[in-house]
Amino acid sequence: MKVQIIDIENPLWCEILQEIRHDIFHKQEYVYLESQRTQSIAQAILITEGENKFFVPYLLRQCDDKLFGGETESDIIDIVSPYGYPGILVSDSASISPEFLKVAMREFISILSSQNICSAFLRLHPILNAGLHEIYESDICNVTGETIGVDLTLSVEEIWMQTKSEYRKVINRHKRSGLEASIVSFEQYFDEFLEAYNETMQRVSAKEIYYFGYEYFSYLLKNLSDNIHLGIVKFENEIACTCLFTECCGIVQSYLSGTRNKFLKLSPDKLLFDHIRYWAKERGNKVFHMGGGYGGAKDGVYNFKAGFSKQTYTFLTLRLITNEEKYNSLVKLRAKHLDISVDHLLNSQYFPTYRYQENG
Repeated sequence: MKVQIIDIENPLWCEILQEIRHDIFHKQEYVYLESQRTQSIAQAILITEGENKFFVPYLLRQCDDKLFGGETESDIIDIVSPYGYPGILVSDSASISPEFLKVAMREFISILSSQNICSAFLRLHPILNAGLHEIYESDICNVTGETIGVDLTLSVEEIWMQTKSEYRKVINRHKRSGLEASIVSFEQYFDEFLEAYNETMQRVSAKEIYYFGYEYFSYLLKNLSDNIHLGIVKFENEIACTCLFTECCGIVQSYLSGTRNKFLKLSPDKLLFDHIRYWAKERGNKVFHMGGGYGGAKDGVYNFKAGFSKQTYTFLTLRLITNEEKYNSLVKLRAKHLDISVDHLLNSQYFPTYRYQENG
């Protein structure tokens, strides 16, 4: 068994993606962008044995002093997934070899520990990583929630009939009222998208980490234009809502969206998501993955998406403690810094616990 730690400029990264079905979240350009946004280091680990391949991209983060009031060692690091659903990529032969996957996971944990990595929190891909919770123990692979997707191999009629009746009424009413959904040039409508997105983030009081700025979207446009599409809904020549969609290896995903305050009560996004289903199907894609609720919860966001399809996927996360002594030490320091008990932190179910934020 061969283990390689790959940096973002290594051509082997691209070679692996040419061999294995993947999503935009695994691409070098995307992981690099996320490393810049989060001030982290982009890496991946590749484990191979013959035709079996196990590939994990991730971001290295410093466990910095601001979490602990300046009372921690500066060389402790952890890893996290880039934003979205990256997870583990495995070759076709590896996908039918549970024993290899188990051994590869043990090797993965071992190499993280040897690199002074304290913990790992990785979001798995609901489609590409389906069933891994049946191979790995629950203390490694956690069932975190459920996501919604539209099976694009169904007929147009079947897709429409899976839509909730009240959604069908709204969509039909929007069409009669003159609302129009379409895919447009991201470059041409860049400013309109950014305005709608920022207005939405302000309206929902989003955390700072969700304010993806001008430079972020400019990078997407310049470096990932083949995988990024902009959908809009117009009403009387005004933009009512917008959404960026990703497309990669037969998988279309809703990514980042915004609805103008003026049109919020209309729910124009229902018309947009309806349109995207058929657009994605016409292009030969297999699934339109809409995602789930915040943190995997069945909240309002989840319920909105569930109105479009009965197809669900299991959302899994890896929550690995790779150095228990250092992990526990950091949890105690975080509790001390926040002036709360260690038990309170542990009961929060936040992972890694030492990064717990009182406002969620």
